[in-house]
Amino acid sequence: MPIHQPTQRSATAPGEPLAVKQAEAALVEHYPRLVRLAYVVLPPSLGRHRRVLAAHGAVQRALPVTRTAPARMAQVPAQSRRSPEAGQAEAPANAPYASMRLRVLRTALAYERRPRWWPGRLPAPAALRPALPVVWGLRLFPRAGGVDELALDRALSEVPGAVRAAFALQLLDGLPETAVRGLLAEAGVEDPAGAVRRAARLGRPDPGAARILLRSGEFDPCTVQTWPSDLLRRRHRVRAAALAAALCVVAGTLAVAAEKEVRDEAPGAGVTVPALDPAALLRTAAEQWADTSRIDFTAWPVRGDRRGDGELLGRALRAWSEPSGNVQVSTTPGTVGVPPAQPPRLLFAGEVDGAAVVLFHDGGVRVVRYAEPLAGGGGAALDFARTDDADVTTGAAVVVSRTGEKARFLLAPWISETSTRDLLAPDTPGRPLEVGPDGITAPVERPAAGGGCDAWPVLQLRSSERIVENHAFLVTDLGDLAPAHLTYTPKPGRGAPARQPREATGPEALLAWARTACSLRALSGSGVRAVNNWAFAEQRLPEGGASAEWLCTRADTWRGPGRVLVQFLPPAASPTAPAAVVADRNDTALCSRFGQHILAGTHWKAESGRWYVLAAGSRAVNRIEATGQVRGTAGGPTLAVRAPRDASVQLTARLREGGTLAAVR
Repeated sequence: MPIHQPTQRSATAPGEPLAVKQAEAALVEHYPRLVRLAYVVLPPSLGRHRRVLAAHGAVQRALPVTRTAPARMAQVPAQSRRSPEAGQAEAPANAPYASMRLRVLRTALAYERRPRWWPGRLPAPAALRPALPVVWGLRLFPRAGGVDELALDRALSEVPGAVRAAFALQLLDGLPETAVRGLLAEAGVEDPAGAVRRAARLGRPDPGAARILLRSGEFDPCTVQTWPSDLLRRRHRVRAAALAAALCVVAGTLAVAAEKEVRDEAPGAGVTVPALDPAALLRTAAEQWADTSRIDFTAWPVRGDRRGDGELLGRALRAWSEPSGNVQVSTTPGTVGVPPAQPPRLLFAGEVDGAAVVLFHDGGVRVVRYAEPLAGGGGAALDFARTDDADVTTGAAVVVSRTGEKARFLLAPWISETSTRDLLAPDTPGRPLEVGPDGITAPVERPAAGGGCDAWPVLQLRSSERIVENHAFLVTDLGDLAPAHLTYTPKPGRGAPARQPREATGPEALLAWARTACSLRALSGSGVRAVNNWAFAEQRLPEGGASAEWLCTRADTWRGPGRVLVQFLPPAASPTAPAAVVADRNDTALCSRFGQHILAGTHWKAESGRWYVLAAGSRAVNRIEATGQVRGTAGGPTLAVRAPRDASVQLTARLREGGTLAAVR
């Protein structure tokens, strides 16, 4: 976006009246910047068409009303004169622009303000007020961005307008935090400091990248695309308006106009053509997956015996656009259920286990499953799951049907071999699984959701040699549309570099998963993309010299945050004896490439009946110290100290490269 700098600074001193001509000049010169600011601050619930019009209206209404009653200039905190960060466009600092910006902010923020007596079901009064500009017969949309832009738009939709305003003022206008707090306070925000703090979290970890995204076409309401509205509905409304006018010229005309305004501007009402047109659905050619460098859901060909059924596809798209009361909607964490901005890709349409099932892929971000019963009066189901940045393994299968304790999967076209195996039977080889001509598997047992854990079924898949990825890997059903990919990182070697995750199909990996598989129940339905078992330490136990293993089980979600379970594996008579979970941490980088150091501890009882405190750290740990009710030190990555059963102990470690590490809990 071009940086609009003022041609000259206003000579008006702070507190003096601001002339209408100065305000008009500021509006014309900085119109794109002001409209973008308004668009970001306005609530996304308005829908993209209404946000575009409301953003332009907010800026155009910011002009002083008359020339005889000049507006007062906004009192804004003094801005720093230092150069902005690289790539940051500092906003014009003249008085007319500052005043116009404040008026635009107040108008945009008003769209989320409801009086206490205002019904909660209705939008805020500002959102219901008719205002220019008005567009008849067209829907307006900013240019659609990519996955990153959509993720930012989704994050902005989950915070209040004051946070969006703080975010935009810092990244678009380059204001320091003190200036943003002062400006928000003058705009009527109750907690400016809190809004600034939350806005700072939105830009992490790379504010520069967030700034670039905010200046992209996704958030530019001055560069828009147009589509017609629902032409048939519009024709019916015109006829109804004419009839109402003939019966009652004044009252009838007003009623029709009001109905038109509310229904046309309802969120999502205009996303009908072509995004929800069955004829516009994207369809991938059957052999494209073998001739592309992007192996994900965009390479899946369309399959199913009802892929040409326009009525079924139309019902699925309408349910996606405006789910009725008899449509059961579910979303995995971090997934939005909004209608598509562009035509989605059709993956499958067919009949499975007594239901008509349709699978869509929406722009690299989501997989959407629609299912309606073929007989009976049951309602339809609509399921959303995130699948951004899927690859050969995480884009290898999708659940198409769950009935009772079994599920069927639609497999990627690059899967050449399919079998099932039980993680709790590591020595039992996999059993071949039948796959139909459309890529749908025979029913597969599902892991037990609760109660006992006597088996843990997984799919063992092998990718085709045609994509030079000929290897076997494991995936398991954790309750989401996309199964989770299971991997294993072996114990550190002596003097060897850090190991990398590998497929969990070898004997060592299968033995580790046999003792930790049941812990996967804690991850059910949480949008898990992949789970890795990292054997970060091996420890000689006191009183006998037997060895125990320490594993860090990390679950990465599609939305980014991860969960870590640290598990202690003492010697056991059975290869499936469950490990002991000694630490559980949510939203952490531990046990990933961004958190490569770990220390954990537990109490352990020897066969003699004596209790010990055991601790182990990853390969960079060269000293461990125990303090509290028990004291002890050990050089190296493991420690064992005699201690009462319930002794309170604090564990810390020193790293070989310097620095300390506290034990994870």
